[in-house]
Formats: sequence, C-alpha cells, structure tokens
Amino acid sequence: MIGVIGIIISLGLLMYLAYRGWSVIILAPVLALFASLFAVFSGGDVHLLATYTESFMSNLANYVRTYFPIFLLGALFGKVMDDSGAAKSIASFITRKAGKGKEIWAVVLSCAIITYGGVSLFVAVFAIYPIGVALFRNSDIPKRLLAPAIALGAFTFTMTALPGSPQIQNAIPMKYFGTDAFAAPILGIVATLIMLFGGMWWLENRLKKYKAAGEGYGDHNDSHLQGIDESNLPSFLFSILPILVVLIGNLIFSKLVFPNVNGSYLETDYGTTLSAVAGNWSLLCALLLGVILAILLNYKRFPNGIVNCLKDGVQGSFLAIMNTASEVGYGNVIKTLAGFTIVATAIVNVSSNPLIGTAISSSVLAGVTGSASGGLSIALDTFGKTFLEWANTAGINPQVLHRVAAVACGGLDTLPHNGAVITLLGVCGLTHKESYVNIGMLTVVIPLISCAVIIILGTFGIC
Repeated sequence: MIGVIGIIISLGLLMYLAYRGWSVIILAPVLALFASLFAVFSGGDVHLLATYTESFMSNLANYVRTYFPIFLLGALFGKVMDDSGAAKSIASFITRKAGKGKEIWAVVLSCAIITYGGVSLFVAVFAIYPIGVALFRNSDIPKRLLAPAIALGAFTFTMTALPGSPQIQNAIPMKYFGTDAFAAPILGIVATLIMLFGGMWWLENRLKKYKAAGEGYGDHNDSHLQGIDESNLPSFLFSILPILVVLIGNLIFSKLVFPNVNGSYLETDYGTTLSAVAGNWSLLCALLLGVILAILLNYKRFPNGIVNCLKDGVQGSFLAIMNTASEVGYGNVIKTLAGFTIVATAIVNVSSNPLIGTAISSSVLAGVTGSASGGLSIALDTFGKTFLEWANTAGINPQVLHRVAAVACGGLDTLPHNGAVITLLGVCGLTHKESYVNIGMLTVVIPLISCAVIIILGTFGIC
C-alpha cells in the first residue's frame, strides 16, 4: 500500500509542477525515481541509476524510435504551412465564407481543417488567433470564448475521432491493434458530430448568456492585431492542396498500396509484420508528399528561406517528442513498481468489456500525465495486449478498440495542467478563471460523452 501512496504523490507532483510550468523532460525522470524510492518501505531494493538508464531511458528511446518520424514530418508540415502563409490563407477563406454572425463557426472550422490536415494544434493556435481576435472584436463577442472556440476546433475531434486524422493520437493505436488511421469510420464520425455540434451548442448558448448580461469583447491589450493581410497570402487552392494530398495519400497508401505489398521479409528480417507497420508507413508517406507539395507550391513565400523553415520545424519536433517520450518513460517506470500492480488490477477489473477498460485506462493516464499521446502510449503499453485478447474473444473488431482508445485519451488530457491549454490561454491573454470552464466543457465533458456513446455502439458491433 505504501507503494501506491508513493505513486499517488509522484503523480500529484507531476500534475502540479507541470501546471506551474516546469518542464516534463526534467520532471518525469526525477518523479519516476522518487516513486521508486518508496520500494524501500516495502522491503524491496532500489537501484536508481539502473531504473533511470535501463527502464526510463530504454522506454523513452523505444518511443522515439517508433514515433519520431511522424513527429518530425508532422512538425515540418506544420511549419511549412505556417511560414508560407497557407494556414492563414485557409483560415481567411473560411472566415470570408462564413459571413456575419458565424464568427465562432469560422474559428472552429478553420482550426479543424488545419489540424485535420496534419498541422499541429500549436501552429493552429498561433495562426488562427489574430484572425479570431479581429472577428470577435468587430462583432463584440466576449473574448473569453475565443480560447474555447480554438480548443474545440484544434484539441478535440480532429485529434482523436475523425477517420484518417494524421495526428499522433490517431496514429499510436495502429501499432498495438494492427489498424490504420481510418479505423472504425462510423464510430469516428459519430464521435466527431457529437463533439462538433455539442460544442457549438454550448458556445452559442454561452454567447447568448454573456450578451444578455451586457458582456462584450472587453478591454484587452490586443488592438495592434488587425487580422491578416490577405494580399501576401497564397491562394486558397494552393493552400488546401497539401492538406488534401496528406488525407487522400494516407487513404491510398493504407487501403490500396501497402495491403498489396509482400511484407513477408519483415517477419524474418526485422521481427515485425506488415500489419504492425503499414499504418505508420502510410502516414509517413502521406506527410512527406504533403511537405514536398507545400514547398513546391509556395517556394517563394518563406520569409526566412526554406532552409530556416525546415530547421525550425526539426527543432520543434525535438521538444514535442521528448515531452511525450519522457512521459512514456515515466509511465513505464511506474508500471514496474509493486504498487502499480494494485492500480492495474483495479483498472482491469472495472469491467470485463475491453472497450470500457481501454477507455478508462487511456483517459485516466492521459489525465494524470496531462498528455493525450503520453497517456495513451502508457495505457496501451501496459494493457493493450490484454484488451486486444479480450476483444478477440468477445468478437469485437480491433478497429473499435483503436477508435475508443483514441477518443478516450482526448478527454481528461485537457485538465488545467495540460500544456496545450496553458499555451492557448497564454497566447490569448486569458486566465483559467476566465475561460477554463468553457474549455473544460468542450474538451473534457463532451468528448467523454462521445466516448461513452461509441463504446455502446461498438459493443453492438458497429464500427
């Protein structure tokens, strides 16, 4: 029991200090070793250096080996789309087409299209924010709704639910369940509709409430932001084509190319199977094509040159994957501790339904780490094989496990200590007090409702 207490204290410190702005790359190994120290009170041996180098770092390195290419190409694609003005061009086009009275819709859809195309949520925040400020200020919409609107479009269904999403949360389950990014399309679309329209219903009702109380945009220090100068932006066609190439390319590689490739050499020469890697390969090929096309279409539009743009993208990918990999290393140290056996047993015994077990483990661990990808990786590393065996026994399609795991990890991950939430509020110049209730409703409550719905549907064989 003392071991469990150590794990709880360690997790609590991780959440609190991450919320306070401490780097997870520093926190994760320190707090993993801190939790390990509690083994002394249970009469066990503590080997801190071995735990750090052979457990923490080994699992960190394994995660980097598996997912760094996706992080790298995703970061490069996002940076190219951002620096070329393509992301802003898409947002400006949608804004114009949405028209008066649809400002919130314009922000949400702009973020959704960009992130569904493979651009990181952080790029979406910075690209959409100036446009959102101009829209909200001109229509006297309370600014505290801007951060939730961006979060709805960038942090929810495009990460986890929409079939074909190249975001890492949709990529991680492929390795464990032998699926691809288009797994369980019906469930994914259902979850998307719940999140999108449920979120918009909430935002529109909050807008009516604030307006009725006499609240307008408010007094904010952002008068210098005037939206985007569209005269210097690429055309909408040239901006959207790379995104379409990523999505369509991923579909073609997943469904037509790699299923017809002879992958027998993988098992004999590399100790894996084509089904285990085809999903990642498809996504990598699609992102690479997207990066190349975005550069070719906009090669004269990079203010600091293409080389510097690519260099910045590479640097950005390092921080992104090291944050997540550190959390994965932390989780793998925790799961080796005796106290974790009690926690794991409790999670597994919650229900004999593998979908419920997958949802609970993914959601809880995402909430603890403050990272959807980190929590999902830890959950599937620990329980994925067990839940897959249960699903096969119950006749549940592995695609359903994939979709439930992806959607579940995008619920509790955006608790107040989440890095993306903190970044979003910082960029918008808002506080947790001003906006988090709405952010939490859109990124925590409604996604959890959507997850419950698809679990029910998936149990009845719908995928």
